[in-house]
Amino acid sequence: MTSRRPTTTDDLLARTLREEAGPLVARLSRRFGDFDLAEESVQGAVVEALTSWRRDGPPQRPGAWLQVAATRNAMDGMRHRDRQRALAARADVPTTDEAGEGTDDRLALLFACCHPALAPDARLALTLRAVVGLTTPQIARAFLVHESTLAQRIVRAKRKIVSAGIALTVPPQADLTSRLTDVLAVVYVMFNEGFVSSTGPAQDRDLAADAVWLADVIATSLPDEAEAWGLAALLTIQHARGRARFADGDLVLLRDQDRDLWDHDAIAAGERLIERAASLRQPGRYQLQAAIAAVHATAASWAETDWLQISLLYEELSRHDPSPVVRLNHVVAHAQVVGPVDALARLETLAEPLAEYHLFHATRAELLTSVGRDDEAAAANRRALELTANDAERRLLTTRLHRRPLSDGS
Repeated sequence: MTSRRPTTTDDLLARTLREEAGPLVARLSRRFGDFDLAEESVQGAVVEALTSWRRDGPPQRPGAWLQVAATRNAMDGMRHRDRQRALAARADVPTTDEAGEGTDDRLALLFACCHPALAPDARLALTLRAVVGLTTPQIARAFLVHESTLAQRIVRAKRKIVSAGIALTVPPQADLTSRLTDVLAVVYVMFNEGFVSSTGPAQDRDLAADAVWLADVIATSLPDEAEAWGLAALLTIQHARGRARFADGDLVLLRDQDRDLWDHDAIAAGERLIERAASLRQPGRYQLQAAIAAVHATAASWAETDWLQISLLYEELSRHDPSPVVRLNHVVAHAQVVGPVDALARLETLAEPLAEYHLFHATRAELLTSVGRDDEAAAANRRALELTANDAERRLLTTRLHRRPLSDGS
C-alpha cells in the first residue's frame, strides 16, 4: 500500500469497515468455529477492498461486498486447511447471525480483544485490526512499529484468545464494570495515539475518529454505564478541536487555536453526553475529564477560561485518578488561578515520578520563565526535547516552549 492522504473512497471504506469489520469477524468466527480463520478472512477482504475500491470506485453495496469477500476467503481458508468437509456442513446451516446484530457483535468482539489475559499493547493492536478493520501495515505505521513486529504481536494475541478459551461474548453483569475499564482504556489510548500523531507519516486513517466512533458504540450498547458515556463525551469534545490543532503540520496549542475552526455542534453533542452520564450518578475519571474539556471548549478565549472551575474539577479528578500526570495538569490550571510561584512549588513535588516525562519538563520550563529563572528554564526545555519522540512536539518545543505551556489543553 502506498502512502497517501484519505480520499472520498477511503472515507467510505473507513466508515464501512467501522460498521462491518467487527460484526463480520464475530459472525464468521461463530459460523466456522475458528476466530483466527474469521479474522484473517476479513483482513483479506479489507486488503482486497483497499485495492479494488481505489482502482474501480466503491461498490453499490459496500457492506455486502465486504461480507461476500470475507465469506469467500473463509471458505477458501477452510479448503486450504483441509477441514472443509466437517466445517462446510456447519457453514451450510443458516444462522441468526446473518440477520446482523451489529452492535452486540462489535461489543462482544471488543471485550474479547481487550481481555486482561492479553498484553496491553496486544489489546490495542488486535482491537484496531479485528474490531475497527485496520490492516497490519496501517497499524504499524500509526504506531511507528515495524510491520513484522506488529504482525507477530497480533498472531500471539490471537493464539492467546484460542488457548485461553476467550469467548466472543459480553461478560456477565458481575464482571462487566471491571472488564469495561480495560475496554475503555484501550479506546482512550487509541484516541490519544491518533490525536497526537495526526501529522505523522502516511496517516491514511483517522484513528481519533475511529476511537470516537467506538466510544459511541460502547456507550450506546451499555446505556447504564456512566463512564462509557463519559469517555464518549470526552473524545467527542476533544475531537471537535481537531481542525485547529495543526497548521502547516505544526502543533497549535489550545491558547493559540482559532476557535472558529472548532466543531461547535460536536462540542454541544459532547455536553449532552456529559449530561447523560451525570444522570446516572456514578462519577468517574472520564466524566471529570470530559467536564474539564467542556469548560475549555465553551470558553470564548484562553483569557476568558474559567480556570478556577477547571482547577476544582482537577481536584475532584485527583480523587478518582491520583496519577502524577493528572496532578501535573492540575498544577497547570492552578498556575492560572494563583500564579507561577505557588504552582512551581507544587510542580517540584512531581519531579521524581515524572522525571522521564517530557511534559513535566516543558511545563517546568514555562513556569521558570514566568518567574525570571531563564537559565533553569532553558535546561528544562532541553530535557523536554530529549524526552519527546513526537516530531510535532519537538518542533513546537524548539520554537515556542520558552514562552508557551505545552501541558493541559495542548
